[in-house]
Amino acid sequence: MKKHYSWLWFDADGTLFDYDRAEATALRHAFSSLRLPFEDSYLELYRRINQDLWQALERQEITQAVLRPRRFELLLESIQLSASIDRMSSIYLERLTTCADLIEGAYEVVQTLHRTSRIAIVTNGLHSVQRGRLRRSTLYPFIDEVIISEEIGVAKPHPAFFDAASARTGQPPKSEVLLIGDSLSSDIRGGADYGIDTCWYNPAAEPRPDGLPITYEIRRLRELLDVLEK
Repeated sequence: MKKHYSWLWFDADGTLFDYDRAEATALRHAFSSLRLPFEDSYLELYRRINQDLWQALERQEITQAVLRPRRFELLLESIQLSASIDRMSSIYLERLTTCADLIEGAYEVVQTLHRTSRIAIVTNGLHSVQRGRLRRSTLYPFIDEVIISEEIGVAKPHPAFFDAASARTGQPPKSEVLLIGDSLSSDIRGGADYGIDTCWYNPAAEPRPDGLPITYEIRRLRELLDVLEK
């Protein structure tokens, strides 16, 4: 049976926004701007470094202020190149802010669901990037609230993040909230532990983990229109 939710909390990167494409564009731009040689292998290396640091952030082991330059410091050390870490980080973030490409189906889904539900973005991303990208995005008219970890001082999956999201969205009953995201750790585990329904966006058809309650699982964003009452 289809269910209606008064609030839909969407993760941003990898769920609504095509972060892989934006990340690749921004990294190549940073290397080019600093006149550094670039190889395709650098992108995969950067992604591994960046993912490890974001996971450390989720575990509250580092802050976003540490994460921003550290990923480029580790990258340049690994490929034995030298450049201004602060300059590289600044160029990368400036370019990332302009990349508002969407995941296939994101516009149609958000536009349709906004007719009967309120839409929030809940993200661990950097506030300058997320707000800049959102303003450039075709999704902007449909977003009712934006909760960004850097602005509230705590990241998903910490319960305090979800407390802040609840307060910012008018403290709706938990039964009236659905969280849609691609990360099993920050989105699905965080939402499930907080007591709200979750929808795992799993385009790569990764194996479903044992012991983690997942209310819905979709391969394409348009599948949301089939499982939710509009």
